[in-house]
Amino acid sequence: MKYDFTSILDRRGKDAIAIDMVGAPGSAYPAPRDGFDVIPMWVADMNFPVVPTIQEAMIRRAQHPAFGYFLPQEEYYDAIIRWQERHNGVTGLTKDAIGYENGVLGGVVTALNVLCSRGDKVLLHSPTYVGFTGSLTNNGYDIVHSPLVRDEKGIWRMDFADMEKKIVENHIHAAVFCSPHNPCGRVWERWEVEKAMELFKKHDVMVVSDEIWSDIILTGHQHVPTQSVSEDAKMRTVALYAPSKTFNLAGLVGSYHIIYNKTLRERCDKESSLCHYNSMNVMSMHALLGAYQPEGYEWVEELRQVITGNVDFACDFIEKHFDGVSVSKPQGTYMLFLDCADWLENHGKTMDELLRAGWDVGVIWQDGRAFHGQTHIRMNLALPLSRVQEAFRRLDKYVFNA
Repeated sequence: MKYDFTSILDRRGKDAIAIDMVGAPGSAYPAPRDGFDVIPMWVADMNFPVVPTIQEAMIRRAQHPAFGYFLPQEEYYDAIIRWQERHNGVTGLTKDAIGYENGVLGGVVTALNVLCSRGDKVLLHSPTYVGFTGSLTNNGYDIVHSPLVRDEKGIWRMDFADMEKKIVENHIHAAVFCSPHNPCGRVWERWEVEKAMELFKKHDVMVVSDEIWSDIILTGHQHVPTQSVSEDAKMRTVALYAPSKTFNLAGLVGSYHIIYNKTLRERCDKESSLCHYNSMNVMSMHALLGAYQPEGYEWVEELRQVITGNVDFACDFIEKHFDGVSVSKPQGTYMLFLDCADWLENHGKTMDELLRAGWDVGVIWQDGRAFHGQTHIRMNLALPLSRVQEAFRRLDKYVFNA
């Protein structure tokens, strides 16, 4: 490969909560016992060096000794338009439809503040990204969950009948749609997105579509932008994207929305301005410009191959070695969502005991209960394959088959 996905980064003391929070005072994640280093598999960021053009763009800008107020460059919008066309087949996107957001969750709340009244009920699928739970609840919205169900092949699917029932019974007029889905890793097929959007149209439900994972699609799958499936979907949807997940830039802050509906866009822009803080960071802008270069396109294609390989290894290992643990193989993202229900029952263990057993040997995985997976564990596979292999070796020897 052209880019480095094998070096083991030493992120200690480099502003990485995935490492520095482990064993810190008050942290939920204890330090491993002696003899085991930390393998960070909880925070949804990556343990790979960024594509060099990002650092190059930021260094060039940092060489100029002034960082005052600024306006986004035209190239910022042009880069997003090219990226959306290349990766998602989006045509006809213009600068007017693109707006800056400090973060995707902030964009979700902005859109809901426009679409809803405090105390309104909002439809989400469960399992549910913990960030949605916190941001919606903190801002006064009540979440109504429609559980995803696994079909005969173990693939997570939307339950359209349950969605409609919940919409009607709870007088719901806004939904947060996660595409690809976090934490399940589903990349929705076109017919699924079309059917969901037809249902939302039928009951006049506006949609906030979190598509932050849309660049990290595994081999054999294709992201379908929510706004692309019909003219109505285009006009009833606020879509949210960011380079942060794709290129590991979360510490720089910076996301963007795409809103084609002029009235909705103007109201969202006004709402997001009210805090007087939803403003782009100049280094964030240059990081995006560095990412959305030809080298960035190449880097993402290699990243997809690496993540696909890591997912293949992990899911095959689980099937062969971890009796009582099941996982629906993700189609996008770099996260696994392990269901340990049978293993827990067979071994008379609790979730807390299982989680601690992994942490004890340095496998820092994440409690899935916060994501509404009562017997689930969430695992980040965005590490060099050698680190993923070592993590599963430890889980095999010291946890699941100890």
